[in-house]
Amino acid sequence: MRLPDTRAVVARTVVAVAVVGAVGVYPLYAPDSHGGWVPTPVAAADEMDDLIAQLEKISRDAEAKNEEVMGLEEQIASQKDAIESLQRQAAAARKAAMIARDREEHAKQTVGKLAQAKYRQSGTDPITEVMSADGPQSAIDRSAYLASLSARTKSAVQDLGQASREAAKKSDAAARKKAEADFAERALTHRRNQLVKENEQLAKQKLEVTERIDSLSIEQRMRWAARMNPQDYSIEGLQSQNVDGLKALQAAFTKLGAPYVWGATGPDEFDCSGLVVWSYLQTGKRLPRTSQAQMRAGTPVEKKDLQPGDVIGFYPGATHVGLYAGNGMVIHASDYGIPLQVVPLGSMPYYGARRY
Repeated sequence: MRLPDTRAVVARTVVAVAVVGAVGVYPLYAPDSHGGWVPTPVAAADEMDDLIAQLEKISRDAEAKNEEVMGLEEQIASQKDAIESLQRQAAAARKAAMIARDREEHAKQTVGKLAQAKYRQSGTDPITEVMSADGPQSAIDRSAYLASLSARTKSAVQDLGQASREAAKKSDAAARKKAEADFAERALTHRRNQLVKENEQLAKQKLEVTERIDSLSIEQRMRWAARMNPQDYSIEGLQSQNVDGLKALQAAFTKLGAPYVWGATGPDEFDCSGLVVWSYLQTGKRLPRTSQAQMRAGTPVEKKDLQPGDVIGFYPGATHVGLYAGNGMVIHASDYGIPLQVVPLGSMPYYGARRY
């Protein structure tokens, strides 16, 4: 039996051709070695649907965990940079506090010297000092000295007060910066420990997905790969108000059929957000790494205003993303065991869209 030729995604995906029969079964076909198609064993529809639903759930959970782990890694990297900045600020604050304390100490010494000089003069009242001078000029000089001594003492005391206040302020600032840096370091350690646990859980989820999908029969693999109804779709001549988005979309279409790999950002393997990152990187734009972050950044777009190249989020929490390909189609890196393909926009629960 011959079936119509398919291109692009469908040609690079194990394709299932299903017809619901009167007894509720799906006759499926697979390519043979001569370029034709041959029937595969028949499976009960309800059993197959249950299996696909189970696989989709564990795969979605694994992808969501993968995006969560990558987000945590980004937070750790950002937090590390913030800690380094806080440490530099704390060091600068400590240096400023030391300088302020040196000024305070110098002011104390000045006040001390002036106090000693004033003490030596305290045995005689100012009038006696002036009257005992040898001549008018000496009397004027002594009077001026006493006035100067009093003024300098007053000024020195004021300087000391200001220096003490500044030293205390700088010391407090240094202590605060050190406390901030210490707190951030403890938080970073906590996040790193959390990342270890999350990675362990992710590894278990990945293993479950890969083992179950790798153990599927040919028939089951075909159903798994075709469950979102992949399309033979071309973007030739497509126009978009999102100029950079269209360029990113064109880049993505050069990767049709590339395998899905968790955490991959190209050029030969991708996960969902990795495909978006790589595609936009070809236009010179660097987008956030995770699907959730991609749905927080950019410019929000209403569903009715979608343009080719807009980034679309799917599922609650935006755990999956793809690029709008126009005409109600989306190109995305779907799941383990499914190559990069084009599917209808409505094949997944819509979350939102962003334009970059």
